[in-house]
Amino acid sequence: MFTKGDKVTVLDDAINGVVVKVTIEVITIETDDGFELDFKPKELIHMGNTADFANSIGRQNIHEIRKEKEEPKKRSFVKEKKSTRDEFVLEVDLHIEKLVPNKRGMSNYDILTLQTETAQRQIEFAIKNRMPKIVFIHGVGEGILKAELDFLFGRYDNIIFQDANYQKYGIGATEVIIKQNVK
Repeated sequence: MFTKGDKVTVLDDAINGVVVKVTIEVITIETDDGFELDFKPKELIHMGNTADFANSIGRQNIHEIRKEKEEPKKRSFVKEKKSTRDEFVLEVDLHIEKLVPNKRGMSNYDILTLQTETAQRQIEFAIKNRMPKIVFIHGVGEGILKAELDFLFGRYDNIIFQDANYQKYGIGATEVIIKQNVK
């Protein structure tokens, strides 16, 4: 198929050259730069015979084939600013059913104490781990837990709290925003 003196190009590389040696399994070419390289016959394409080759593969252009084999351009890694929707938000459900497997035998005072202690532990955890936001789901009820949470949040200088997103959480949730660079 290849003979000495044929002009060839390498299918998967941008290398052109002339055949200098032909064996059954290996074809040696001298590149345009003067190097001798060995290739398998299926890795080479005749340059002088491109019209016949194009007809045999369904009239595709050699340049199109080379473009397909070229490595894609490297992407530039420009850091994109994340929207506030994409950031992680710790959600803590303070409903007593979520905190203990069985509330039987617990007084209202015990339940309220457990809920506020859980909220305080989660705030300390979020501050320690530099989390920007935490949402406490407390429910509507009579508002006693919400009042206790407001008092707890007011003791911290580096946090701001407000009602959480109504569409996502409804009325019974409070969002805490932790200011990280307070000195």
